[in-house]
Amino acid sequence: MNDTLRQLVRSRAASRCEYCHLPESLTDAPFQIDHIIAVKHRGETHSENLAWSCFYCNSFKGPNLSGWDVRERTVTRLFHPRTDEWQQHFVWRGPQLVGLTAIGRVTIDVLVINDPQAVEFRKVLLELGHPL
Repeated sequence: MNDTLRQLVRSRAASRCEYCHLPESLTDAPFQIDHIIAVKHRGETHSENLAWSCFYCNSFKGPNLSGWDVRERTVTRLFHPRTDEWQQHFVWRGPQLVGLTAIGRVTIDVLVINDPQAVEFRKVLLELGHPL
């Protein structure tokens, strides 16, 4: 992947994880380019299939495209940063990210966004005045 494409993805995301919205400046772990549809599922390396992702979200997402929504008891696709609007699927309740839809719930679950350590980290960020 060339640097121009990498910078486009980063800039488009305003240097925030496109899944959990963690600002890149608030972590030492390097952010990564995520293939929204993984290469193993024939996803291509072009801007519309790439997302800026924190290390943690990208590590848990891996090649996953979907997960099990416990509430509706259905297999549901993950949030797609190029075609979905973040605010329609997620809302912050303090340091907890809450899924407003099956897509939101499944994405939070598969990416383990509300891991207790992540929630504690976001709690500290909020206490220091950093918006989520």
